[in-house]
Amino acid sequence: MPNNLQTILLATATADALGVPVEFSRREDLQQNPVTDMREFGTYNQPKGTWSDDTSLMLCLAESIVEGLDLQKLAQKFIAWKNDNYWTARGWVFDIGIGTRIAIERLENGTPPELAGGFDEMDNGNGSLMRILPLVLYIKDIVIDQRYEWTKKVSSLTHAHVRSVMACFYYLEFAKKILQRKDKFQAYAELQSEMIAYFENREINPLEIQKFSRLLTEDISTYNEADIHSRGYVIYTLEASIWCILTTSNYKEAVLKAVNLGGDTDTTAAVAGGLAGLIYGLESIPKDWLEVLARKTDLEELAQRFEK
Repeated sequence: MPNNLQTILLATATADALGVPVEFSRREDLQQNPVTDMREFGTYNQPKGTWSDDTSLMLCLAESIVEGLDLQKLAQKFIAWKNDNYWTARGWVFDIGIGTRIAIERLENGTPPELAGGFDEMDNGNGSLMRILPLVLYIKDIVIDQRYEWTKKVSSLTHAHVRSVMACFYYLEFAKKILQRKDKFQAYAELQSEMIAYFENREINPLEIQKFSRLLTEDISTYNEADIHSRGYVIYTLEASIWCILTTSNYKEAVLKAVNLGGDTDTTAAVAGGLAGLIYGLESIPKDWLEVLARKTDLEELAQRFEK
């Protein structure tokens, strides 16, 4: 019986791998030649089923959670990934975001984990959102303030600006509701009132809360594809992934829709894919996609360690 960690890891990695061959592709080009299945080569010239830094850093976090979640040890895993190819799909790092690289260099130089990520408004790429999902299993049974604080700590290794933390928190709270067996539309609706109230209670700058208005005060599922952005900005990635979840009815549809938005294809798919896995179950992932997934057995074994 697969556990929730196994579902998260395989669902995220599979979606990530779907997006890797077409990362940076223009939406117009993908409309002409949409991704419908696992591809090989492409942007990074990688074999079929190869996942990116999104999954590598998620696996570092997942392993850290299995071991008891120590931020300093998690930082060491990130450094080992960058320098020694730890938790890579094929034995080398072929993609690393600028903000993530700078933050990991700070960790190497002894900056405390909670201060390593960028604090500037320009430091709001999607590099913490893409890896954060396993954290929901560690924090789901504690009170909301503690859930937020843990989210902030884990995001801040690479992305410390409040906007990135808020995006990660929204995503984890959505996942928490799915784990409670709530319908995705119910989860979305409940978060609208709950998140606004919580962010206001924390006295977060109203201008920051306003950045999330499409998710918190509107019905993003009614938006047209042209209104959904898919570049590497954290809000765009969060909006696009939730839009893909709300406008499809199974895992395959959700992740293909995410990939075919173009731009940061692997990350939009990874963020949507992790949630879609929790919503529809591991059995919803196409078998032939899982068969070619890099290091599938290693991912399953890591998830089994979570049980023990």
